[in-house]
Amino acid sequence: MVMRKVLLSWSSGKDSAWALRALRADPGVEVAGLFTTVNRQSNRVAMHAVRETLLEMQARALGLPLTKVYIPDPCTNAEYESAMTGAMEDARSAGIEAIAFGDLFLEDIRRYREEKLSATGIEPIFPLWGSDTRQLAREMVEEGLRAIVTCVDLKQLDRSFLGRVFDSAFVDELPEQVDPCGENGEFHTFVYAGPMFAQALPVAPGKAMERDSILFIDVIPAV
Repeated sequence: MVMRKVLLSWSSGKDSAWALRALRADPGVEVAGLFTTVNRQSNRVAMHAVRETLLEMQARALGLPLTKVYIPDPCTNAEYESAMTGAMEDARSAGIEAIAFGDLFLEDIRRYREEKLSATGIEPIFPLWGSDTRQLAREMVEEGLRAIVTCVDLKQLDRSFLGRVFDSAFVDELPEQVDPCGENGEFHTFVYAGPMFAQALPVAPGKAMERDSILFIDVIPAV
């Protein structure tokens, strides 16, 4: 069987990790590596605000090469799209046929990805698309995925959820209106253990900071 070379869009969070699990279970897929946007000024993963050094720790524990695309802060749409276009050209030259995303149900985000990749020759794929998010969250926890909640949107979720471990208790205690996987941006995570890792990462929650109603916690190496 000829295997398709797939690059995984890696946010450092649980949905990306579970998408990797799904890809590795597909005999027709070769996961060629991870692809992540990094803020050039702060050296942190865009959106999740995770340190670049922790991103590299994840890649090593996953046994996958990591492609980092640096973007400025603030970053205009034009700057972002220019950086992504260059990255996709490089990926295509390296034989990448598809890029996988961990999106679950947000149609506008999926359409955006499909539109931007339509002229590149690279197919966007969504291995978790349409999953029942409550069932998916339970499955993640039951099969050993562990993550730290790195940020919460204070307009949607109480600050007490920041820095907690994404586990059964966390999922049980979420308000009814909050998606169990945080797909509406209620919270983001940093994965440090799970069936896709060779070993758990030694990390701990550090100091918290707030910006534009988003509360972040600085995940730090515990060694």
